[in-house]
This record gives sequence, structure tokens and C-alpha cells, in this order.
Amino acid sequence: MSEPVVQTQYGPVRGRTEDGVSRFFGIPYAAAPVGAHRFRAPAPHPGWREVRDASALGPNAPHAIKPFPGLDVEPIVGSGWRKGDEYLNVNIWAPERAADDPLRPVMVWIHGGGFVIGSNYAAIQDGTAFAHSGIVLVAINYRMGVDGFLPIPGVPTNLGLRDMLFALEWVRENAASFGGDPDNVTVFGESAGAMAIADLIASPLAEGLFAKAIVESGHGSMVRDLDVAQRLVKKMAKLLGVPATEQGFRSTSFEQCVAAVEKVSLPTARINLRDANGHDAVYGISRFIPVWGDDVLPVKPVDALHRGAGGTVDLLIGTNAQEMNLYLVPTGIRDKIGSLLATFALSRSQPGARKVLKAYGLGRDGKKPGQALTDAMNDLVFRWPARVYAEAHKGRTHFYELDWGSDAYGGQLGASHGMELPFVFDTLASVTGPTGLAGLNPPQHLADRVHRIWAEFATHGHLPWQEYDAATRQVYQLGRGETMFEPVMPAARFLP
Repeated sequence: MSEPVVQTQYGPVRGRTEDGVSRFFGIPYAAAPVGAHRFRAPAPHPGWREVRDASALGPNAPHAIKPFPGLDVEPIVGSGWRKGDEYLNVNIWAPERAADDPLRPVMVWIHGGGFVIGSNYAAIQDGTAFAHSGIVLVAINYRMGVDGFLPIPGVPTNLGLRDMLFALEWVRENAASFGGDPDNVTVFGESAGAMAIADLIASPLAEGLFAKAIVESGHGSMVRDLDVAQRLVKKMAKLLGVPATEQGFRSTSFEQCVAAVEKVSLPTARINLRDANGHDAVYGISRFIPVWGDDVLPVKPVDALHRGAGGTVDLLIGTNAQEMNLYLVPTGIRDKIGSLLATFALSRSQPGARKVLKAYGLGRDGKKPGQALTDAMNDLVFRWPARVYAEAHKGRTHFYELDWGSDAYGGQLGASHGMELPFVFDTLASVTGPTGLAGLNPPQHLADRVHRIWAEFATHGHLPWQEYDAATRQVYQLGRGETMFEPVMPAARFLP
């Protein structure tokens, strides 16, 4: 073991090298978002002169983790809130290097969690395998919930996205110090992290910050109109007992905001976040998402793509075959919900809910209402909007789908949301077992192949299947290792 010291733009940091991998954790990329910097755009860190210890995990953004029925969530989303002011930080895994080594490709990981939970370290997203594959992996934290994605009057909008942009600028300035090539950066993320990346691809403020992007179970349609989002501002202010102003929210603590986020996130919370067409872009999964109509997202991301935004970025985008199983199987909703309740649940986010459910088999061949709801939401929430995004992207685009299913929950979890992660990071051991996401015996050979595909794309831009377009609709099935032609989904008739 050795303890390498690296000079960053703000000061020197000391990491730890073991088994050919150098790890640096908790390195600030911006000033702490507290005090005068709270509810402000990210600013440069004041810096330090003495060598800073970066061998242990740093703090992360305020949030609360709830237990999940029958599933160990800690390896997936981390152990919860690690308190500390300097939570706008990065974790880095890099190949051990000699002085004459060439610069390595860089991958920047943006975690998911509905824009309200998660952090830049969880066992499922450990960057060791990528470092062994010759890549410098940088995982970032960003502001979430009230501090990151609530458009409070007088406060810069999309602060969480602005944090990501600032972190990417830090990577551009500091990657070479860790052996990374700032001209070969791939940004990748899952769920909320993927949604954020889909937004950044379309943002004029992100031009030149990355050359390639991987969007895992995300797309550009989960953005909210500013006027609709103001309903959430007023609701949060009421829950916190403060005016719906910058000063009002400044008077609150992180703990109070986390508690209010939990309250407003309950299915029973009374708040209408549907747009003028009756759609809620998030289908109730999260209240907090980016807004459009500012300098970060001047127009909706898909509209921006149609106009050519992000056309120079090589894109790998995909979904899992049974995304909504993660939400509807452990809770028992898929198997227990009745027809009327399924229709009501969908109608809170989707106009013509009954017609949608019938299009997905409700009332035919004995199909349960919960299964029709699950199938419909798989396509409405994740699968079809991702394909719309891929079609709109003017640059080089490839599409994948994870078709391998976990045997968790008696074999019912399947290819659910998040299931690609242990294959991408080659971390199956972290989620294998009776309460593990991947079940009892996930295939290591699939992790070897998927991880290699991601690493090869980041390194050289190569992918072993055809590009995606609306005519051929080529989708690569990760489990089978085959490219399939895919018909249009019923959801296409019901989405804007």
C-alpha cells in the first residue's frame, strides 16, 4: 500500500493505493453550500495549503433513506446522510500510475435517487473495476431536494444541475493530475442521474464538458414547467411553516427540509403537479425534478435535441425490460391492486388512464389489473420516452436494453429499475443474496460483458451493434447479446 499525494486546483490531497488502484475520497470541487453559499450557484472552494487526507469517505448531501420491503438498500443507495458542510465533493478511483504513463479515459458518475436520496458512494457503484479497466472514474455529489431542485423565487433554478456542471468543469481542470485525459470524458448515470445527464446533453452550458454520455434508465422528458413547480414551492413552504421566499427557506435547517421532503413524497400528500395537458412527467415517483425555461434548460430537452443540441456527443442510452417492478413488486401492488384503484392511480399522472390500461391488456385473457398497470408504466415512465430521446438526438446514438431478470422476490423482480448497475460496475457480490437486488446467483459472465462494453465505449467510443434510428429501431439486448428490431409501443399513443 502507498499514499500518493496529488495537487488539485484548490490544494494537495493524499489518497491510498492498493492492488493497483488509487482511491481519493471526499475532495471538494466547490465551496460548501452553507451559510451565504446556501441557495446560491456553486462557487470556487477557498482552498487549502496543507495536504488534505482523502483516504476516507467525505460527507454527502442531506437526505433520508427508508427501508424497502425485503430488499437491502444500503449497497444500492448508500448508508444515508453523512453530515458535513463540504458535501459538494468527488470520489476518484484511478489506475496506479508511473510518471511516463499516458493519460487515461475519464468516466464521471452521477448517482440516482429521485433527486432526493443517494450519494457518490454505494457498494454497487464502487469504481474499482473501472480503474482495473484503465479508466479514471470520478463520482460526484450534488445538492438534492429543497436545496437542489426546488425553484424558490429569488434563488437560481436547477442548483443540482449547476453543481454537476461545476463538477464537470473541476474534472476538466484536474483530471490530468489523477492520470485522466480531460479530452476523453464520458459522463454516465442511472435513474435521476441519467435524467440529469439527458438534460445536460441538451444544455448550452454543458457544451465541451464531455464527449460521450451513457444514460441508464433516463431521458429528457422528466422536467417540469416552472409555473407547475411553484405549486411544490408553496406546498413545501406550508409544510415548513415559512414564507415561500428565499429568506423563508434560508431560515430552515437541513433536518427540517429532509423531514418535509419525506412528508411531501408520501402517496397521500395532496399536491397536483400535472401540467396543462394533465401529465405528471414523473408519475409520482419524485416531487423534485429539474425545471425548464432558464439558462440551464432554455427549452425542453427533447425539443433542444431536435434543434441539434448535443449533436457532437456520442450517446449510449438504454432501459431495463421491467423497470417498474422495483416499485410495484416488493410493495405487493402489482399482484393485489384492483381495476378501479389501478385506474385511479394512473389517472393522477396520465390522462385517459382507462384507455391506457386497456391498451396494455386490462380485461383481456385474465390479465391482472396490477400487471397491466406495471406494463403500462414500464413504457410510459421509462422505456418509450428513452426511445423518443434517442430518436431526437442528432449525434451518434446506440440503444440497449437489459433483458436479464433477478430471481429476487420469488423470481418476480426480473429486469427491474437499477438492475444493470451491478453488471456495469462489476459489483455483483454487493447485491447477491437472499435480500440482494440481483438475487441468489446472478451471472458473472454477463457482468464481464456489460462492464467491458461500458469501458470500451468510454475508452474508444466503440460499441458492438448498429446505431439507433427510427426506421431500423435496433435495440441491443444485453442478456442475449443480440440486436433486436423493436415495434412501436402502445405508450406512444398516449404521451405528448
